[in-house]
Amino acid sequence: MPQTPRGGITLEPERPRSRGRTLAGRLVMLALAGTVAVGGWAAYRQLSQSSVTEGCRVTVNSQTFEWATDQASNAAVITAIGVERGLPPRAASIAIATAMQESKVRNIRYGDRDSVGLFQQRPSQGWGTVEQIMNPEYATTKFYDALEKVDGYREMEIAVAAQAVQRSADGSAYAQHEAMARATASALSGQTPAAFGCALADVKGTPDGSLLTTLLKADHGLPATSSGRTITVVAPDKDRAWSVGQWAVARAKETGAVRVQVRDQVWTRALSERAYTWGEVGASIAPNTVVITLARG
Repeated sequence: MPQTPRGGITLEPERPRSRGRTLAGRLVMLALAGTVAVGGWAAYRQLSQSSVTEGCRVTVNSQTFEWATDQASNAAVITAIGVERGLPPRAASIAIATAMQESKVRNIRYGDRDSVGLFQQRPSQGWGTVEQIMNPEYATTKFYDALEKVDGYREMEIAVAAQAVQRSADGSAYAQHEAMARATASALSGQTPAAFGCALADVKGTPDGSLLTTLLKADHGLPATSSGRTITVVAPDKDRAWSVGQWAVARAKETGAVRVQVRDQVWTRALSERAYTWGEVGASIAPNTVVITLARG
């Protein structure tokens, strides 16, 4: 092998490269670097998307909170029934905070003594039968029935109003859930548009459109028209339309909805970060209309 002036070994003769060869080498290296960068970015995107798990997210006033899909669905039921009754969003905030403390907003068939359901209502205390209380719509209706009997609940602290209904051992515990409950109620009542999104896996099987229309009637008290995979709801006003739209997202795992549009904003089902947000489309629909599209199956 050729030697350097100092006697070391080199892998090629030590002579200056031509300008053309140097430039060509640099171009090859840049091309290789670009290929690696593109491939790395594609791999990163695939990895980041595959690492997303199903769940829902609400963002209001720069505060973001996470919900599991079953919790989100129950929170949507609680809020929708309050809206349908003409109650203020604060009523839904109180109800959600209560359910967060009592059951983590999960429809459980166990609890202290004979307590069951979202609000841990007790059949022995006149809340209804176990079967009735395990129905989220029934349980929520009974909660609001009791809340409306609390004089001045609209002006009370959320924890105080919740305790007036529940009469639990530690009424102060409801206060810790206030921020999340208020943000969720604000979005699902339609006061904060495009604030609630869910990342969901692809739908398996063919959704039954009648399930969505039945739930819509039970929660919001609104009829809908169906045309193939498309379900259209005409709400009384734009706030109610946003309430229905975000309700449809929160219950999409059950119903098989893959797309929800309100005005010029669209939520599209996907198991990725983008499904936590709504996107703008060019073709706007009427302000009080919601269009829900189900999966093809």
